[in-house]
Amino acid sequence: MSLPWWQTGVVYQIYPRSFQDSNGDGVGDLDGITARLDYLADLGIDAVWISPFYPSPMADFGYDVADFCDVDPLFGDLAAFDRLAAAAHARGLKLLLDWVPNHSSDRHPWFQESRASRDSTRRDWYVWRDPAPGTGPGTGQPPRPPNNWLSAFGGPAWTWDKSTKQFYLHSFLKEQPDLNWRHPPLRAAMLDTLRFWMARGADGFRIDVAHFILKDPELRDNPPNSAPSGGHKPTAAYDTLLHVHDKGHPDVHEAFAEVRAVVDGYDERERVTLGEIHEYDLERWATYYGRPDADGRPQGLHMPINFGLLQTPWTAEGVRAHVDAVERLVPEGAWPNYVLGNHDERRLATRLGPAEARLGAVLLLTLRGTPTLYYGDELGIPDVDVPMEKRRDPAGITSGVPALGRDSGRTPMAWDASPSAGFSAAAPGNLWLPLHPDHAVLNVATEGEDPASMLTLYRRLLHLRRTTPVLQQAGAYRPLDGTPSSVFAYTRGEGDVLVALNFSPGEVPFSPPGGDAWSPLLSTHGPVSKNNLRAWEGVVLGRRDG
Repeated sequence: MSLPWWQTGVVYQIYPRSFQDSNGDGVGDLDGITARLDYLADLGIDAVWISPFYPSPMADFGYDVADFCDVDPLFGDLAAFDRLAAAAHARGLKLLLDWVPNHSSDRHPWFQESRASRDSTRRDWYVWRDPAPGTGPGTGQPPRPPNNWLSAFGGPAWTWDKSTKQFYLHSFLKEQPDLNWRHPPLRAAMLDTLRFWMARGADGFRIDVAHFILKDPELRDNPPNSAPSGGHKPTAAYDTLLHVHDKGHPDVHEAFAEVRAVVDGYDERERVTLGEIHEYDLERWATYYGRPDADGRPQGLHMPINFGLLQTPWTAEGVRAHVDAVERLVPEGAWPNYVLGNHDERRLATRLGPAEARLGAVLLLTLRGTPTLYYGDELGIPDVDVPMEKRRDPAGITSGVPALGRDSGRTPMAWDASPSAGFSAAAPGNLWLPLHPDHAVLNVATEGEDPASMLTLYRRLLHLRRTTPVLQQAGAYRPLDGTPSSVFAYTRGEGDVLVALNFSPGEVPFSPPGGDAWSPLLSTHGPVSKNNLRAWEGVVLGRRDG
């Protein structure tokens, strides 16, 4: 049976500001991405996901969208997008766009019209509410928000509008008012934006903060969180509440079924929806695949993005437990997926360590499911300690928690050892964010000549995945028992391929079952040893008779 491309492929995320600058202004753009497509095709990925490039005041660097159907001049224009789509498709690459359905910019014409008057025909395209009882005009008390919801970027999730004397809801910055998905005209308009981009060649969509789009219709207060943990990173005051009413209302599944129907039914091409679902309870996460249709096939998101590995202990026991749970909970007819990093997280090489990041690459590219790679992780680019005066990300500024800032993981891609790393003709001091300080070593040109580099490892892994059907297709995953405590090992297919990962800083004994039945296919450390795994080593073995 032929599988959809998004089940066999590998997705590569590009942060457009940071991939390639084509005009020397220090900021990456769409023509820059087009110029680097040969690199991506040679690397061996299958689909490119591009973070937002829509017109925007850039309060949140493009996630505050002022027009859902155009290109910001900083990145080019619609003709530049058309060139990119045509060039990607000519190389057999799919193109995924970042769709932002939860909110717009406060500069979007829809919001400008909505806030103009309570009687505006677009008033209900956003979420407006009166102040809490006993406060506001005529009460002698200053207006208080209608409930206790908080913005993920700090402060209340409500901003008072003096002109119309109501609050509007914003789950993130006040410059990002939430759209009202309970209002049919708004929903229809947002679905039309999907059709606009599919008509121009989009092969699918990564859906930003997908689980936020429908909240409790009664706007009830969130209960207090008695044990704030921050998940895998601190979240300041936001973590003092349990976010049970301000996102993830059950009605969201019906909305995604409608999104799925629009994407699946647009034409004969296979497209995909990947939803950003920061839900670490895997049973709840799995519900975003949607309810089954009459044939038993889930009808929600094609793949709710699985962020579980980001907060899983980096141990053999912890990672196996997570993978086993995913395999158990993904509904029949659905498809798993894994990520180890993106534009909101610290860099993989910094979060885990350089050796551990190599092990992570083997894990990510050999599990059953679709992997997503983040640009630069294939080079081992670390976080950059961006000086305070050069930081740009509002998450680390408005929240009062500098650690929430995401600039360190969004710095420019390094292509060569030149002063601006081949990213731009601009001088290093004129780049939108500074380069990593070791870019003269960690860059595409240098690593491409080094057989032991991280880039060479990724190229070998991607080639192995593409040429080994049980790795890229629906080959079964079966964990091996009886291994040393630091070793997570599993087979793919009908025991055709064996993967063994040593999650420890020391050498451990390991002999694959069947001994000489296996041939080495790849190791993070060079030649494969028959009887042990070296520190943080990952190996891939193939059956001699396979």
